[in-house]
Amino acid sequence: MAMKLVVGLGNPGAEYAGTRHNAGFDVIAELVGRCPPCKPQTKFSSVIWEVFADTGKVLLVTPTTYMNRSGEAVQQIARFYQVMPQDMAVVCDDINLPLGQVRWRAGGSAGGQKGLADIIERLGTDQVPRLRLGVGRPPGQQDAADYVLSRFRAEEREEFGVMTKIAADSVETWNSDGLVCAMNRFNRSS
Repeated sequence: MAMKLVVGLGNPGAEYAGTRHNAGFDVIAELVGRCPPCKPQTKFSSVIWEVFADTGKVLLVTPTTYMNRSGEAVQQIARFYQVMPQDMAVVCDDINLPLGQVRWRAGGSAGGQKGLADIIERLGTDQVPRLRLGVGRPPGQQDAADYVLSRFRAEEREEFGVMTKIAADSVETWNSDGLVCAMNRFNRSS
């Protein structure tokens, strides 16, 4: 059985906790919370939890590089554990999706997501499954970079919490039943 790798993207440090850009970290935290307690390891510029599912070993990963250098961590882990791109899932925020919407893709462009772009560049392929988490568009003329580094407003937190649980459910489906099943079950048209 092939080992699977689930990488949640975000920025390390308390000042970034709870920001839109760290939505991927929040999904990993949800997944870790669903597993029997295990001690995380800090290696390959990441925090890694090794968990076991019916399908075999799954590495839940939060890179400790900053978002724009996420590929550095993913490349090291993929090389060491010999994980192929199709056995990875990158979980990241997406300002092009409405808040609360999740969307799986088998591959393609990074769509402006710099962490995903770095992973694609370092792995040398855009055929990396990814789960995009809708964080909504910046209001008015707000800069996109400032927006993704902002925290969810009080009225958005509940919807974000629901999305985090749905996203974690969809990662479990991806792991057990495959990408097509996860796409069919969780991708919703807006």
